[in-house]
Amino acid sequence: MYLGIWGNLEGVIKCQMEDALHLDFGTELEPRKEIVLFDKPTRGTTVQKFKEMVHNLFNTKLGDQGNLRELVNLILAAADGNKDGHVSLPEAKSAWALLQLNEFLLMVILQDKEHTPKLLGFCGDLYITERVPYTSLYGISLPWIFEIFVPQGLRKRMDQWFTPSWPRKAKIVIGLLEFVEDIFHGPYGNFLMCDTSAKNFGYNDKYDLKVVDMRSIVPEMHLKDTIKDRPCEVDSDCIYGTDCSTVCDQRKCTADVSQPNLAKICLLVKDYLLRGSPSEIREELEKQIYSCIALKAVTKNMEMQHSLILNNLKALLWKKISHTNDS
Repeated sequence: MYLGIWGNLEGVIKCQMEDALHLDFGTELEPRKEIVLFDKPTRGTTVQKFKEMVHNLFNTKLGDQGNLRELVNLILAAADGNKDGHVSLPEAKSAWALLQLNEFLLMVILQDKEHTPKLLGFCGDLYITERVPYTSLYGISLPWIFEIFVPQGLRKRMDQWFTPSWPRKAKIVIGLLEFVEDIFHGPYGNFLMCDTSAKNFGYNDKYDLKVVDMRSIVPEMHLKDTIKDRPCEVDSDCIYGTDCSTVCDQRKCTADVSQPNLAKICLLVKDYLLRGSPSEIREELEKQIYSCIALKAVTKNMEMQHSLILNNLKALLWKKISHTNDS
């Protein structure tokens, strides 16, 4: 990633120069650069044919969602980079290459959502998004020599030393919960967060959450197709990315992930949110966070529990910070 200027706006330039992440069972979170070629669509391809190509790609990635045609039209509008009402062959080639990437697809889908950085433009296999001032939820960077000798427990505490005031942290976490809602069984299916590291989430000067890296957020159907029936010996053989795991059953990985996004996010923000929390809500806050962490993806009435836990946690935080000036 690089900083740059698009028009008169400062942005972050993302391109596919870096090697893709490899998974233990031979799949990748993102295609390698050599796979993202500019050989499609070919000269002479009609707009209708290009629409069919995009529709088939979405059907493979997202499943047979009822409103894929609406998404295709959204992509064609985005592909018209110079806004002349026509998608040229170079624009179509660029859009097709970028649509192979989960992050670009998700950014287009969520462009009207508050917590997705705005997509400013693209060219070839690079795209530029709005710059987010604070590019990690929490944590401090130490020289590698210190990392070796600092105990893990102390390191975790150090990560929480330089964070905003508690009301501002609460506002950021509310934004994170809202993002979880945005990608949970939305109009184009369910998306799974397979790396919930603090470095993937940032915030702006108003303490509004922004997701700074969405490369490891993948369509549920894509993950299931990738991991289902993979040979395994133990559950740890059935991990996609760092945080999406299924169960090893009869030497094959099952398709359903063990933890929903919400449980992983609650684990991420547990110490962040409890540290410095007001004494009058600390007990209830801790209770709700641990209930959230315990949420399983395959339990009965999971969607109802998911909604109840998420809304209760948001309500508790909003009630406490709604009348403060520090949020």
